[in-house]
Amino acid sequence: MLPTLRASLAYTLALAVLVFVFAFFTLDFDQALSVVIGILLAGILVPILVDVKGATVNTNSSTKEFSGDSATLYVGNLPYRANEEAVKELFESCGTVKNVRLMKDRQTGRRRGFGFVEVAAKDAAKMISKLNDFEFQERTLKVREAKERQEEDSAE
Repeated sequence: MLPTLRASLAYTLALAVLVFVFAFFTLDFDQALSVVIGILLAGILVPILVDVKGATVNTNSSTKEFSGDSATLYVGNLPYRANEEAVKELFESCGTVKNVRLMKDRQTGRRRGFGFVEVAAKDAAKMISKLNDFEFQERTLKVREAKERQEEDSAE
């Protein structure tokens, strides 16, 4: 079951019951029509309300966003089970994180054990000193400033 559906199922059922009770007792609809109206209204309104609530929460959670200079850090020896959110939480404990990209194998889609974290430039040195050789999910991380990718000259 999708997380959004799982989270909204209780609200959908509660709203359906409330509409049923309202339609059956106050509007004198028959039982079958009251059930249909309750299910339709709940099935339409709850997903809309959950989406609006989710959008509001997401915009509020980005209060740490910055507009200044950024630095990109290389993070190696990541556990294969680590996801972007877990890595972001770890780095946010030391400063402002703008973006996390964990690399995956093109053929298998499995994580490769390294990634890049874009952070505020002012926090980069502190993150490197605190998180390099840090134990994370039973693995010792290697954190360095990322080097620019070198372009290969295939013409010569």
